[in-house]
Amino acid sequence: MASESKETVPETPYLNAIDGNGQEDLLYGYDADNQPTPASETQYLKKYLDLAKAAGKTILVTDYCRDKNKMDDSYARNQSAGYISFAAGHRELNDIPAYPAQPFNSNSNDITKLPEAKNFLYLINPEKFSSKADFIRAVSATDYDLVIMDLFFNDGSAFTADEIQQLKTKANWAKRLVVCYLSIGEAEDYRYYWNPDWKKHPPSWLSGENPNWPGDYKVKYWDPQWQAIIYGNDSSYVHKILAAGFDGAYLDIIDAFEYFEGK
Repeated sequence: MASESKETVPETPYLNAIDGNGQEDLLYGYDADNQPTPASETQYLKKYLDLAKAAGKTILVTDYCRDKNKMDDSYARNQSAGYISFAAGHRELNDIPAYPAQPFNSNSNDITKLPEAKNFLYLINPEKFSSKADFIRAVSATDYDLVIMDLFFNDGSAFTADEIQQLKTKANWAKRLVVCYLSIGEAEDYRYYWNPDWKKHPPSWLSGENPNWPGDYKVKYWDPQWQAIIYGNDSSYVHKILAAGFDGAYLDIIDAFEYFEGK
């Protein structure tokens, strides 16, 4: 977003390049999981989310709460604001919530584009699943309209195009979207591209470790060497995502500029 005459105006090229915006902690989890986000922070975030929504973008909110009454409140208030939401009981995003028994706003519609989705599952850490087949069975047994997941399983192997295709059908046999998580503002030391020597001899684009997520390192995202890892060639991360048949990518750490502005 950009500031002009003290008024916030949309950054049109950015909005034209995306289909939606993701926001964590809007109502719950900003200071601590299962705790209400301060009203001032919610109001601040909604100002920008509503700019994107007014431009026709889908807003995906992930709140971190586990009490049923707080989960119900999260779903109801996000729906009232015109957002699609997911109440995650764990910040690790490693399971399918048992509550509610069916996804909020569950439906039997075929979902072929993001604005059609009425709910989503954010499940990027498959550590609780014993195998890819176990993961696929569990997700396939749900009626979420949109699934956000990782390209890789616990053992480091990538999901294949055939496996991703299996996930594109809801339990009620309607179609859904499957989108891949991708961090573009931090390098992760468990990814295929990581060179163990970087911890002793980091490349010029690799910066400090995230104290909240050990093993994640801030990157100078404008550096061509980092960008080449992410996109623009046949060995890039984005190319692997496309080859696996995902419907899109959910880009994380897009606020990395705040870290470098603070420097």
